[in-house]
Amino acid sequence: MLHKLLLVLLLSFTVGHSSCSPGTPEADNISVRSATTPAFLTVADMRPAPKIHWLTIEQAEEKLKQEPRKVLVDVYTDWCGWCKKMDKSTFTDPEVVALINKNFYAVKLDAEGDRPITIKGQTFTFKPEYKAHELAVALLNGQMSFPTTVYLDEQLNMLTPVPGYLDAKNMSSILRYFGENHHQMMTWQEFEKTTK
Repeated sequence: MLHKLLLVLLLSFTVGHSSCSPGTPEADNISVRSATTPAFLTVADMRPAPKIHWLTIEQAEEKLKQEPRKVLVDVYTDWCGWCKKMDKSTFTDPEVVALINKNFYAVKLDAEGDRPITIKGQTFTFKPEYKAHELAVALLNGQMSFPTTVYLDEQLNMLTPVPGYLDAKNMSSILRYFGENHHQMMTWQEFEKTTK
């Protein structure tokens, strides 16, 4: 009985599929159906979604020694609803993920974290009087707004902080502006005109 069932499954799978190899459209669109799924799923649907390779800022500083890249710092707090929305929508968008992983070292920084952080030979700590981490205060120029995405160059020098929630479209534009070095040739306003 099991042998017949396997044969039926094998025949139903091979009918209509002459051949496929990795990287071909056919290989990425093989359909699978089970008794519990009412619709067809493709192999692409079952693959885990690409994710941003988040690091600590110290790890990013170490990686810069081997391969220079710009650094993106997501400054957040645990209580910030817009930070959580960016995590769920913007930072999971396939284009945003690809642009960040290609051109940046991505860092998550809890603005209220209490772990000492040493970068560029300087140690930053949580300051109760600010109710914030010194590094967050420094990166945000004292303007404590969450979320804020901070862009640093390959030597960890400030390019700019960008405060507020960003959807995937706006984030992608900013990532291209800095990641593809457009900021070295034109202003943001000039760049925006070229992308419309």
